[in-house]
Amino acid sequence: MNPILPTGYYIPDVEARQWNNKTVYLYGSKDLPGNDEYCSYEYQVFSSEDLLHWHMHDVSFSSKTPGAYSPDKTSPLYAPDCAYINNKYYLFYCQADNSEGFAVSDNPAGPFHDAGPILPADNDSIDPAVLVDDDGSVYYYWGQYHAKGGKLSSDLRTVTSITDNILTEKEHGFHEGISVRKRNGLYYLSFTDISRGRPTCIGYAVSKNPLGPFVKKNIIIDNTGCDPQSWNNHGSITCINGEWYVFYHRSTHNSFFSRQVCAEKIAFNDDGTIDEVEMTTQGIEGPIACNRVIEAYRACMLSGGVYVDDYGDEKESYEYLANIHNGDWAVYKYINFDKNVTELSVAASSQTYGGTIQIYLDTMESQPIGDIEVRETGGKYTFHSFKGRIKPDVSGVHAVYLKFTGNKGILMNLKEFRFM
Repeated sequence: MNPILPTGYYIPDVEARQWNNKTVYLYGSKDLPGNDEYCSYEYQVFSSEDLLHWHMHDVSFSSKTPGAYSPDKTSPLYAPDCAYINNKYYLFYCQADNSEGFAVSDNPAGPFHDAGPILPADNDSIDPAVLVDDDGSVYYYWGQYHAKGGKLSSDLRTVTSITDNILTEKEHGFHEGISVRKRNGLYYLSFTDISRGRPTCIGYAVSKNPLGPFVKKNIIIDNTGCDPQSWNNHGSITCINGEWYVFYHRSTHNSFFSRQVCAEKIAFNDDGTIDEVEMTTQGIEGPIACNRVIEAYRACMLSGGVYVDDYGDEKESYEYLANIHNGDWAVYKYINFDKNVTELSVAASSQTYGGTIQIYLDTMESQPIGDIEVRETGGKYTFHSFKGRIKPDVSGVHAVYLKFTGNKGILMNLKEFRFM
């Protein structure tokens, strides 16, 4: 289910790479939960062999590590990419101060070392992307507001014959976040697209040549509605075991930050175009069994003041829906009612007067199929179980909307739910 990584890890700007036709590795920047700035000073790689269970590796690279190429060691690490070149794994990174460089490792998860700048991209902008073409040529892309690219020299230290303005914000909606893949002889350049007013979309352009000209196509995914303050999106499209996916991120904590990586399947039309896909809770797994416990923070869209927050102490940590007010709602797409269920059980807390959770299927224009009364529990983190009856004849696959009603002020927090 989305988000795909364990709770507590906020890895945005993900490049998904499959090495040796087996293991998939995620390379991204790393937000610190609850912080009010983008990213941190380190990268951490995650890997999986089934896209369901993810292994967290040790810190792969840090701008504060002695010997790391970092003109400003107080500058966070922004979006990276990784490529397998000459039997080595090369991490291409950037920092908030616009420095760009690469580091190398024998291991796809690092640690990466021997860092150095890439000229003349260094000090020019952010968000590097790399393409190793079929003939072994290596192309490097970067930029914010204006995308640039060129072929890398054999030592990977210099971009030669630079092509400027591959895409621009004014003409194409290009904001940042380049990622490049090749399919059936076409080069797909995906990017953070601001054409809908905010950079919440991942759009793409195509070309028959690695440096263009590129023709702007469609939006692949838009994360508008994932959080009250959602601002940007950044990710990649990737072929894994013959299937194509888009990896993207969603904001949490009522902020631009604390971003979590998600994934959805995508499909190519006969003409090579990609249709826009929606954010879901199920992600790449398919519809969720109705009797499965679903953590509330996995809502794919939120409305009102409700947002995902986190809690942690020496004994436990979890994420939950917080700041729930009258009229707020959360949606979970999609749940498979393949079993006869008659009630919904929730884990909720309230340090005020509680409220009601109404349950809708597919749209809130329909009639609710049931509701649950949540009472005061004695504390914000004191979660109790509450149950409510639902219509007994629900079947099929549905989006589930939970609408919260009650008096003024914060009504409750919601940790998880399950149909029974």
